[in-house]
Amino acid sequence: MLTFLRDAPRFLFFTGKGGVGKTSLACAAALALVDEGKPVLLVSTDPASNLDEMLGQRLSNQPSSIGRAPGLFAMNIDPTAAAERYRARVIAQMGEEASEQDRATVREELSGACTTEIAAFDEFAALLAEDLKEYDHVIFDTAPTGHTLRLLSLPKAWTGFLESNEAGASCLGPHSGLKMQESRFRAAMTALADPDRTLFVLVARPEKSAIAEADRTSFELKALGLVNQWLIVNGILRATTIDPVAQSIEELEAQALARMPPSLRALPRDEIPLLPFDMVGVEALRALIAPIADSRPPSRLERQDVGQYEPRDLPGLNRLIDEIAAGQRGLVMVMGKGGVGKTTVAAACAVGLVARGYQAHLSTTDPAAHLLMTLEGKLLGLRVDRIDPKAETARYIEKIMATRGARLDEQGRALLREDLRSPCTEEVAVFHAFSRIVSEARSAFVILDTAPTGHTLLLMDATGAYHQQVMRDFGKRQLSGRVITPLMRLQDRTYTRVILVTLPETTPVSEAAALQEDLRRAGIEPFAWVVNRSLLGSGTQEPMLVQRIASEKAQVRRVRETLAGKTFILAWQSIPPVGIEALKRLSLPKSAMLAG
Repeated sequence: MLTFLRDAPRFLFFTGKGGVGKTSLACAAALALVDEGKPVLLVSTDPASNLDEMLGQRLSNQPSSIGRAPGLFAMNIDPTAAAERYRARVIAQMGEEASEQDRATVREELSGACTTEIAAFDEFAALLAEDLKEYDHVIFDTAPTGHTLRLLSLPKAWTGFLESNEAGASCLGPHSGLKMQESRFRAAMTALADPDRTLFVLVARPEKSAIAEADRTSFELKALGLVNQWLIVNGILRATTIDPVAQSIEELEAQALARMPPSLRALPRDEIPLLPFDMVGVEALRALIAPIADSRPPSRLERQDVGQYEPRDLPGLNRLIDEIAAGQRGLVMVMGKGGVGKTTVAAACAVGLVARGYQAHLSTTDPAAHLLMTLEGKLLGLRVDRIDPKAETARYIEKIMATRGARLDEQGRALLREDLRSPCTEEVAVFHAFSRIVSEARSAFVILDTAPTGHTLLLMDATGAYHQQVMRDFGKRQLSGRVITPLMRLQDRTYTRVILVTLPETTPVSEAAALQEDLRRAGIEPFAWVVNRSLLGSGTQEPMLVQRIASEKAQVRRVRETLAGKTFILAWQSIPPVGIEALKRLSLPKSAMLAG
C-alpha cells in the first residue's frame, strides 16, 4: 500500500490538473482501503464525472454498492438534480399563501448557473458535515483544479456572506433559506481545515505544467487554511529497453521532477509508474496501486489490435487551421477533458491563423489559465488575455451600482452592494465576459481555450438560462426586430466552430463523446475532433509503449468511425510544443516552415 494510505484520515480529497489520473487514483485508493475491510464512500464532485465508466457501473446521486468490490459505495453529485431539489426547498418555504404565479416566478429566478453551483456545493458540504457512521472513509474525486478551488473556497465565502447579510434576496432566493444551511457550511469549514480528519492529495504527472499546477494548488489550499497535503506523481515511465522514444520521455520526466519547486518538494510524496493499459474496471484500478508481476491487466481487459492506423491516415492540425481560415472570421471554441491539450491546440490555432495573415484574439475561460505558459512570447497580430473572475466581478459590480444602484437611496445602495457580495456574483460576471468575447467574432477570429468539461458545462448552462430569459422577455414585450443571444451564436455553425480535443485513451474519448451529446442537446454541433499526443508512427519498440499503442488504435478507430464528423491527429512530440516557433511547427505545413 502506498504511504499516503497508511493511517489515512477519514476524508481524502484528490485534486490536480485535468488528465493527471485523479479519478483512477481515487478509485484505486478506495479499493485498497476496502480490501483492508474498511467501508468506503467514493464521491465525484466533477460535473463531468466518469466514475461510472471507471467502475463499470451506473451511478446516481445516492450511494450505490459496487458489485465487484464489497464494502465500496460510490455516487456522483449531480448538479442538475441537486439544483432541482434546492428549488423545491426554496419554494416550499414560501408558504401556502403564495400564489402559483409567485411560485413560477421564483422557479424562473432559480434557473441559472448560480443555483446549480450552490446546490451542488450544498450536497458536498452535507457529506462533510453529517455523521456518516456507516463509512470509515469518504473519498472525493474532484473536478480539475480551477473548479475545485472554487468549490473549496465556498464554505468560507458563504459563511462570511451570511454573517453580514441578514435579509433580502439573492439570485439564490430568500436569504432565510440560506441561513438554514449556515451551520452546515461552518461544519464543512471545520472538517476541511482539520488535519486529523482531512488529507488533500495533489496529483501530478511528471510534466512541467502539471507540477506547476500542483504547486499553485498547494499554495492556494494553504491560503484557505487547508494545510494537510500529500503529493503523488503519477504515470512515471520506467523503460525496460534502449529505445529513443522511451529515453526521450524518461529524460523529459526527469527534468520536470528535478525542477520541482521547493515548496512542493517539501511535501510527503508517492510515485506511481506508468502502466500499459487503460484504468477502466476494478481489476485494472487495483493494479494501479498494487501492480501485478508482469504489469498486465487481467485478460478480459486486454485490447485487440484493430487496424494499422498511421499518422498519414489522418490530417494534421495544419489542415484543420486551413479549414477554419477559410471562414475569414468566427469563434473557435476548444473543448475537452482536463489535461488533453486544449490549451496547446487553441494556441496553435491562433498562431496558425496569424501566420496565414489574420488578426486573432486568444482567450480562456479556464480559471487555471495556462495560455502564457504555452505561448512563452508575443506575436504581432495576436492578442492574448483571459477572463479573470475577480476582475470581471469587480467590473460587473461597478456596472450594476452605476445603473440599478443609481435609482436607489443610500440604504438601498448599501443593501444592493451587500447582496452583490454573494459568491454567485462571480459566475454571473464571468458569463457576461464570455458573452462579450463571443460577440467579438462577428468581425474577427476569436479562439477560446475553455475550462475542463465540467466547468464549461456550467458556463453552457448559464448561456442557456440567459437565452431562455431573453426570449421570454422578448415575447412578453412583443418587441420588433431580431434578438441574437450568445446561445444562438454558438448554435450557428457558420459563426462558431467547436473543436473537441481528446487523447487516444478510453476515458478521455468517452468524456468527449458525452460532452458532444450535451452540446447537441443544446443545439451545438461540434466541427471536428483532434486526437492529441498520438504515439502512432513514433516507431517505439519499448514494450510498455507498444502495448499502449494497441489500445490507442482502438480509440482512434472509435473516434474516426463512430463519433467525429472530421478527425485530425496531433502526434506525440519529443519536445513539448511550448513557444511561438514550436506552435508554428504544429500549425503550418512543413513546406511553409522550410520556406519561412
